[in-house]
Amino acid sequence: MSYPTSLPLPSVAFDHGFLAGRAKLVRDTVIPWQWEALNDRIAGAERSGCVHNFQVAAGEKPGKFHGLFWQDSDLAKWIEAASYRLATHPDAALAAELDRLIATIAKAQRPDGYLNTYFQLVEPANRWANLRDCHELYVAGHFIEAGVAHFAATGKRTLLDVVGRLADLIGRTFGPGPEQVPGYCGHEEIELALVKLARATGVERYRDLALYFIEQRGRSPNYFEVEARRRGEDGKLPWHMHHDGLGTLQAARPVRELTEPVGHAVRMMYLLAAMIDLARDRPDAALAEQSRALWAAIVQRHMYVTGGVGTEPYGEKFCEPFDLPPDRAYAETCAAIGVVMCARRLLELELRGEYADVMERALYNNVLAGLALDGRTFFYVNPLEVVPAVAKRRYECHLVRTQRVPWFGCACCPPNVARLFASLGDYAYSQTVDGLAVHLYAGGTARFKGGTVQVATEYPWQDRVEFRIDPAPAAGFTLHLRLPGWCRAPRLTLNGVAQKIENVSGYARLRRVWQSGDRVVLDLPMPVERVRADARVFAAAGQVALQRGPVVYCVEEVDNGPQLSALSLPRAAKLEARAAPDVLGGCVIIEGSALRTPLGDKLYSIETPAPVTVPLRAVPYALWANRGEGEMRVWLRES
Repeated sequence: MSYPTSLPLPSVAFDHGFLAGRAKLVRDTVIPWQWEALNDRIAGAERSGCVHNFQVAAGEKPGKFHGLFWQDSDLAKWIEAASYRLATHPDAALAAELDRLIATIAKAQRPDGYLNTYFQLVEPANRWANLRDCHELYVAGHFIEAGVAHFAATGKRTLLDVVGRLADLIGRTFGPGPEQVPGYCGHEEIELALVKLARATGVERYRDLALYFIEQRGRSPNYFEVEARRRGEDGKLPWHMHHDGLGTLQAARPVRELTEPVGHAVRMMYLLAAMIDLARDRPDAALAEQSRALWAAIVQRHMYVTGGVGTEPYGEKFCEPFDLPPDRAYAETCAAIGVVMCARRLLELELRGEYADVMERALYNNVLAGLALDGRTFFYVNPLEVVPAVAKRRYECHLVRTQRVPWFGCACCPPNVARLFASLGDYAYSQTVDGLAVHLYAGGTARFKGGTVQVATEYPWQDRVEFRIDPAPAAGFTLHLRLPGWCRAPRLTLNGVAQKIENVSGYARLRRVWQSGDRVVLDLPMPVERVRADARVFAAAGQVALQRGPVVYCVEEVDNGPQLSALSLPRAAKLEARAAPDVLGGCVIIEGSALRTPLGDKLYSIETPAPVTVPLRAVPYALWANRGEGEMRVWLRES
C-alpha cells in the first residue's frame, strides 16, 4: 500500500507570511538564544547545565552534574532543531558548533553504548533501576531523533553512530529473552524514536523493539510494580501518580485496551504517535483503528478550543471527558506539539482534512502561544483564562507563569518549539501516490516529484491562497488542497475560471495535465465566528469564544481594562475584523461592542446591575502576554 509521505526538508522553503515569519524567528533568534541558555550564558534565566554535564562526563572539565535527571533531553532536542536548520539553511558556523558538541557527546558515551550524564555522574550503579521515574529511555529517544535528523541534514554519521550504539545497547538490555529486562520507560518517546531510526537505517530490529515496548506496557505482572518491589518501594508512588496510579504512565492496562486518553498528556501523545507509526509501517489494521479511535476521543472529548490537551496541573494530565476548565488548563506546549505530531502521522495513514484541521488549530493557537514575539521567552503552560494575582497563589507548580520566561529548570518545551518550527516543511505537504497534498498554507515553494508549486498568501490574516504550478515537463498529477473545516464557502479558480470543487475527505482534488504557469486560486472566506462548547463542557456554559479562520482570539486587560469577568458579549453585537499592522507585530484584531457590568459594593446582592456599553478588542490568543502582565480570557459570557 502506498501512503502519503512528507517532502524532504530541503524541498520546502517558506519565504513570506505568518508561518514563514515564525520559522525565520526560530532559525535566526530562537536556536541561537537556546544555545546560549544551554551553555548557561543567559542572565536571569534558570541554569540549564546541559552542555556542562556532557563536558564533565567527557572528561573535558571538572565539575558535578547540574539539573534534573532528564536534563540531557533538552540538549538533544536543540541538536535536532539545529540539524533541521542546517537542512534548510546551511550555516558553516552552526555546523562546526554541532561537530564540536557531537565530539563531546561521543567522548561522554560509555564503551558499551550507554549515554546519560545523570547516571554516569551521579548514580552509575543504578542504570535501568528505575524505569518508571527516571526517564533513561526517554532521554535516549530524544538523542536518537537528534542523530537521525543530523544524519539527514548533513550526511555525517558522527551522531547517528553514537545513537546506533545506544540503541543496540537498549536492544540487548530489553526484551523477552531470559537475560533481558521485560521493562519499558515511564515516559514514552523511545518508541517513536526507534521507528525513525529503523526508517533511517533500514535496520528492522529497531522497529521490533519499539513494538515490544508498546506491547509490553501495562501487561501483568506489571513491570513497574515488580521494579518498585526490587527497590524496596512497594506501594509507594511519586506525588504526581497519587490520583491515577500507573494510569498516569499509560501503564495500568495493556496499550491495546486503551479506549480513552489517560494520564500525563505529553506521554499519551507520544505513545499515540508511536502507535500510528507502527500501524503504518507494519501494517497493522487493528492498531490503526485503535489509534484513530483514541484520536477521536481526544478531539471530541478532551481538547481545548485552542487545540491544547491536558487539563490538570497536578500530574499534567487528561481528566474526565469534557472537563476543560479555562483557568486551570495546563495545555502544556509539549502536549500541543504532540497533537501536531499525531495529526501529521494520521495524514500519513490516510489523507483526511479533519486531521490537518486539528494540526492547524493546535499549531496556530496553543503551540505558538508558547513562544514570545521576541523569540527569547517561553510559556510551558497555556491557560485560557488568567487573573495574575489569583494564578500566582493558586498553583504551586513553578511552570505555571503569567508571563513568558527565558528558560525553565524543566525546559522541555522551548527546544520542542524550536524543533517543530525548524522542521515545519515536514508538516505542510505530502507527496501522494498521484501528486501533492497541501495541508498548511504558507508562502513559499515546494518541490515534489511532479514539479514545483509556488504559494503566495498572507494566510491566516487574509483568505486568499494562490498557487503557481511549474511541472517539468508538462505532467499529469493531482493537486489536493485542504478545505478547512471552519470554512463554509470555499471558492476555487483555475487560470481565472471558476471550478466546481471536488471535495474528497476534506481536500479539493484537481487532476489535470499541468502546464508551466498554471495558476490556482483558493479563497477561504473567514468571517468572525462565535464558537460555543458542547453543553457537557460545563466550564464554558453560556459563553462563546471568538474565531476567525484557524485563529482563536482572546481579550486582554491591556485593551479592555481589568476585571474581564465583568464583560459580556450581546448575541446581536456586530464584530469586525481589522488589519492592525501596529499591534503585536502586525495581525488581524477583532473589534466590536460589549457590555460591562459595574462592580458593586457588596459581595452578593439581589439587585440587578445596569451594564454599560464599552468597546471590545480581541487579539489572537497565540500573541497574548506580549505587552506586559495582565488578565486574559478566551471564553466570554454571551448576553
